[in-house]
Parts: sequence; C-alpha cells; structure tokens
Amino acid sequence: MSTPTLWLAAVLPAAPLVAGLLGLLLPPAPRQDRAAARRSAVALGVAGAAVSLLAALALLVRVDAPVEASTTWVDLGGLRVTLGLRLDGVAVLVATAVAAVALAVQVYSIGYLRRGPHDDVDVDHRYPPYAAQLSLFTAAMLTVVVSGDLIMLLVGWEVMGVCSYLLIAHDRRLPEAPGAAVKAFLVTRVGDVGFLLGIALLGVGAGSFRIADVLAHDYGTGTLTAACLLLLAGVAGKSAQFPLHTWLPDAMAGPTPVSALIHAATMVAAGVYAVARLFPLFERAPAALAVLGVMAAITMLLGAFAATAQDDIKRVLAWSTVSQIGYMTGALAVGAPAAALFHLLTHAAFKALLFLAAGAVIHAVGTTLMSRMGGLRAAMPVTFWCMVVGLGALAGVPPLSGFWSKDGVLAAAEAAALDGAGPTAAWVGWLVWLAGLVGVAVTAWYATRLLLRTFLGRTRTPLLRPHDPPALLRWPVLLLTAPAALLGLAAFAPWFADRLRVPGDDTGEAVELVHLAPNLILPFLLLLAGAGVAWAGWRRDPAADPARFLGPLRPVFARAFRLDDVQHALVVRPAGALARVVRTGDELGVDGLVEGSGRAAVEVGGGLAALHRAALPRAAAGVLAGALLIGLAVALIGVTS
Repeated sequence: MSTPTLWLAAVLPAAPLVAGLLGLLLPPAPRQDRAAARRSAVALGVAGAAVSLLAALALLVRVDAPVEASTTWVDLGGLRVTLGLRLDGVAVLVATAVAAVALAVQVYSIGYLRRGPHDDVDVDHRYPPYAAQLSLFTAAMLTVVVSGDLIMLLVGWEVMGVCSYLLIAHDRRLPEAPGAAVKAFLVTRVGDVGFLLGIALLGVGAGSFRIADVLAHDYGTGTLTAACLLLLAGVAGKSAQFPLHTWLPDAMAGPTPVSALIHAATMVAAGVYAVARLFPLFERAPAALAVLGVMAAITMLLGAFAATAQDDIKRVLAWSTVSQIGYMTGALAVGAPAAALFHLLTHAAFKALLFLAAGAVIHAVGTTLMSRMGGLRAAMPVTFWCMVVGLGALAGVPPLSGFWSKDGVLAAAEAAALDGAGPTAAWVGWLVWLAGLVGVAVTAWYATRLLLRTFLGRTRTPLLRPHDPPALLRWPVLLLTAPAALLGLAAFAPWFADRLRVPGDDTGEAVELVHLAPNLILPFLLLLAGAGVAWAGWRRDPAADPARFLGPLRPVFARAFRLDDVQHALVVRPAGALARVVRTGDELGVDGLVEGSGRAAVEVGGGLAALHRAALPRAAAGVLAGALLIGLAVALIGVTS
C-alpha cells in the first residue's frame, strides 16, 4: 500500500475517533459557558465526519485493487494478532456511504436536538457527549470496514455496541429510553458471544487473526462450519435478524438522527459487511449458508408484516429495516455478495433519507403517531416529495435506487433456485426468492400506507402549524434524495460493479451486476398490487387506517407475531427467576454466613466484655479486701509485738 493511500485509509476511522475522544475528554463547561461548549462539540463532530468523507472520496478514485498493510502486534506462541488495514473496492464504497450518512446526521442533529421534541433547557449540557458518541459510533464502524485483522474488527464491533447503548438512552427523560438501550445492548451481546467464539476458532485454526491468513487457511469442514455458524449468531444480533431482531424497533426511543445512523450506516450494516468480507469462508460452508437463507427468509417476511400494523412512523421504518436487511442476508445466502452489497449501499441512502424526513415531520408536529398526522402535504411540500422518493426507493419503484438493487437480489435468488449452481442448495434459492416476492408486495403496501396516513387526507388532530424544516434539517434531507433516487443507475458503470467484487470472488459476476435482474415484470406487478390495495382501501375511507382490513391479523402483526413475548417468556422470565433465586441464596447463604459470623463475633465479644466489666468490681473489691486484711494483719502484729 502506497504511503498516501495508507494515510488516507488511516484517516477514515482516525478523524471521527479523535473528534469523539476530544469531545468526551473536554471538561464539563460551567453553566454560563455551555453554549460555547456546544458549538465546539458541533465543530468537532462535523469536522470528524467531513474529513472521513473526503478521505473516502479520495480513496474511491485511488483504490481499484485490494491493498493491505499490517504489522504484528502480538505473537503468542505462533498465534499472531496484527495491526493493519485492508482496502478493496467494497471497503471504500461502504466507507463512503458510512461517512456521508454520518456527516448528514451530525449536521441534522444541530437543528433537531436544539428545536425538536428532544429539546430542553439543558440541551447545551447534553449535546457535547451526544456529538462525541456519534463520532465514536462512526469511527467504530469505519474500523470494522477497513480492518485487516479480525481482532481489530472485533474491537470496532464491540465499541459500536457501547455507542448504541449510550445513544439510544440519550434522552433519559423518556421513560422507555433506558430500557430500550439495555435491551439493545443485552440482545446484541447474546449474538456477540457467538461472534467472539467464531473469531477465536478461525484465528486459532489459522495461527493468525489476519484476515488474509484466515481466508487462505484450509480449515476442516466441521471446524469451518462451526465457525461460520458462530459468526452468524453475531450477525443476527448486530443486523437485527431473526431471532435476535427484537431490539431494533424498541431502539426508536433514541433521537431520530441516531436511528438514521444505526439503520443506514452502522450497526445493522455491520453484520452484512462482515459476512461479505469473509464470504470465501462461507462459500466453503454450505450448511451455514443454508441456515443464513432460512434466517433471511423469515426475517424479510417478519419485518414486512410487522411494519403493516404500526402506528408509530419510526417503528414502521424500523421494521422495514429488519425486512430489508433480510434481503441482503438472503443475497449472501444464495451466493451473490455483490447483490447484497449493492442493496446495502442503496438502502443506506434511502433509509437515511426516510428517517431524516420522518424526523422533519416529528419536528414539525411533535408526535411520532401517524394517527395524529394526515394532510401534511400542503404544509410540508419539500418533505413530502423527499419522502415520496425515499418510500419509492424502499418499495422498488423504477428507476429509483431500490428498484435495481432489490430486483438484483431476487434475480440472484431465482438463478440459484433454477440453476442449482454455486455453494447454495436450490431449495435455499427458492425459499429466498418466494419470500422476497411476497416482501415486495407487502413493502409496497406499508410504504403507500405511510405516505397516505402522513401526508394526504385531512389532519386528524390540531397541530401546531406544520411546516417544512429549517435549513439545518432540510439540506441533509435534500442531499440524500439524490443518491436515493439515482444510485441504482451506478450498476451500469463497470467501475462501480468491479468494486463490488468481494475477496476471493474470481467469477466475474460482479462486473455484470446489472444483468442480475433480467426479468423485472413479476416484482413490478407485485409492487403495483401491494400499493394498489393500500390505495383502494384508503380511497374507500380516507379517515380510516388501511390496516383495518387486516382484521384479526392486525394485533398479531402489530406485536410482530408476539415473538418478543415469547422471548420474554423463554428467556427474560427464567433469567429473572434465576436471578431471584441467586439473590435469595446470596442473602441467606453468603450474606447470612458473613453477617452471621459478624453477629456471632459481636455477641462473643459482648459476652467477654460483659464478663470483663463484671470482673472489674469484683477484682477491685478483692484487692481492697486483701489490702484491708493485710493492713489488719500488720496492725495486729504491731500491737502484739
């Protein structure tokens, strides 16, 4: 790796890392200086993200082949841990998306937290750690992206978990925020245990945690399958895939810009990226890909159906993310990492746009509930049209970005089903393809419902003069509209498709990415059907929710098939019961023994003290009596003599 390229690669995570550390290490400002401290935090956060974006753009034109630089950090009896960077086209494209979304979120947060529903008199005090945590979150994801060693990747992976906890719980005035943060942290930790064990298995087997060494090592089938399955546990947690998906909708308790960063560029994208980065290993473990395919099919349908019955606009988008990540993992399962990464990039653009546009609505009306919105199109025309682009890309409306990337996933699944070629069994291809087609119709339905319920019809409750957002909120939304609309067309550029080739992919399929979707008719018809059903239901009664047609399924979908309740019954309650048993044993056993020993010592000491206190008068009396007797004896002797 040339020196300029190496420095640019190092700057990617280093710039937001330095910004975050400076923001956290600066001493708290006195009350009268908090506004100035907030301005400093804003400058640090924006500068860190901007420098990373500039470095990513520079690397975008410099890196056209995999490059790597590393040095041994620890060598324990032949087991090496290295410090190094590994760049290829995929890493640079993903880093560009992460930095761009992070910059948009940093700028957007300036206005959102100052004048939005999360505003309060203490915002100047709370903003510096918030901006610093956003920077650390960005740095952690970029560390995952450019790491040349699995231990370095794991460090970024875990720091993201800590940052997500802090940011989801940012506004502690909301009663649900601390619980949502703890849930996100604990659920993702469950998966991370498997991820850690998978990394350990790979590193010990290869004698090195360096990614190039791991990819080149010849593992036994059993070892490799076990390691890949353990890695998938971490992927399920970080990327909110079944059965560890339950934390993501509750994470909407955090500020909306945080939701945009989590959903578009960091946490949920990390799992997909990790599998793509290590895809040559998964190719040699078809059983792990089959498990991934089943997980993906369940997740894309679960998330889509759950989104149909939500009233909270952010929870609709959250369940949408669960479903869309399912498309990405489905593409990986059928052996099409290029299609998965393409959808990851387009999803980053349109999901960041959707969350920030939703934040503009929330900022204007003071609620997240669509049942209290409606009729906002006239008052918020800019936000309306940006939301139209975002929802159209989500649903896959041509020629918007999601149309190309989602149909690429479906075409790859269909090819795997029909040809039976590659590392995946044909039945996995059929499963992913059928689930994806159903998901297309359902996605179009709930995207249309969100648009109708929010922007059309009549306002259902009096609102405080809704309006398009101020400049600091408006410009990030407008700028994200361009990639959400046009990024899919990049598939026609050979340089873009070439950069989506993952390590070890010598098939050349990435070059022909646009040809992954030769048959677009069926998905398009399903899209029209889903949107048409939602529109017809709304036209029949614009004041009513189209979700009413779900009938008895509505509460089932609203509670996401009650899987959270199942998880609570099978895991949380037994864990709570076990904790109570341990606490009782601790109080009666350990504490009882310790405290009982203390009480016994006190009682013994008290008894001895009592005896000692009782003995003193008797001893004194004895001494006095003895002295008296001696005196009398001496006197008698004197008299007789």
